[in-house]
Amino acid sequence: MARSSHPKREVEEALRHAEGQGWRVEVGGSHAWGRIYCPYNDEECRCGEFCITSVWSTPKNPGNHARALRRVVDNCTTHRKQREAGDDAKE
Repeated sequence: MARSSHPKREVEEALRHAEGQGWRVEVGGSHAWGRIYCPYNDEECRCGEFCITSVWSTPKNPGNHARALRRVVDNCTTHRKQREAGDDAKE
């Protein structure tokens, strides 16, 4: 079943980016619109601090919140290592 879309366009685009990188988006929760979960969630993944990130339903600034979500996804240490290993293998 497809998830419901986020009401803020910028945040929805960031969520699609996260899904494209393998992150899982779960809608629902107490105060947040939902959460995104890292696909790796291993011991080396920055102590697990960023393996789960909340997605706010009405952020004060949707653009900043979307940028922060992209930053969490793009700075995933395990994903970065695998990307670098793949780039080294191509050369």
